[in-house]
Amino acid sequence: MTLRIALLEDDPDQGALITAWLEEGGYHGYHFLSAKDLQRALQRDSFDLLILDWILPESSGIEVLQWARQNLDWRIPVIFMTRKDSDEDVVYALEQGADDYVSKPVSKGVVMARVRAMERRVFGEKTEKEIIKAGQFEIDPSAGTVVRDAETVNLTDREVKLAILLFSNIGRLLSRDYLLENVWGINPDVVTRTVDTHVSRLRQKLELYPENGWQLKAVYQHGYRLEQVTPDD
Repeated sequence: MTLRIALLEDDPDQGALITAWLEEGGYHGYHFLSAKDLQRALQRDSFDLLILDWILPESSGIEVLQWARQNLDWRIPVIFMTRKDSDEDVVYALEQGADDYVSKPVSKGVVMARVRAMERRVFGEKTEKEIIKAGQFEIDPSAGTVVRDAETVNLTDREVKLAILLFSNIGRLLSRDYLLENVWGINPDVVTRTVDTHVSRLRQKLELYPENGWQLKAVYQHGYRLEQVTPDD
């Protein structure tokens, strides 16, 4: 999985530079110049990490952080960039829900080290050997197999990748763009019917229905969320 990182930085040159660092490091970087632009994006798209500038012309990184904690359906990790590096300021940011901070002026080495550390902390070490177990399912990424109730389900390579991504993010809303980038490795500007078709097939093949304890829900104009539910009696 390639992390999608949203950067809020009102300086265009600084934002472009940091985004380039992220891309060179193997991540997908998305630069937003204003809090409103980022908030709109967060309402329709999915990201794995936020990097927020503290001081903004019309708002503050703290206000964006508070908004994210109140409105997103999962606790997205947040790194602050700030010239406010006194102990009191750092403690305040952490108390508001930040996970880490980087003092300005920033350097490539420090930014990338913090991003990789956050990736390890939140998502674990990248490995293709770890088996995913959830309910009646057992998914082996290295073997490319999905087992349901001790029987291997016949899936295409794309369907296996889609299953791995969904079962690695149970309860989290994933946008179509997010799925396209991580499963197909393509620019999300393509027609999204590709995602919808594969999700529908996967739902049928894995029998992801409430009576079986699962629900693969489509969220209008956004994407999909895999949820574990209590089967009806």
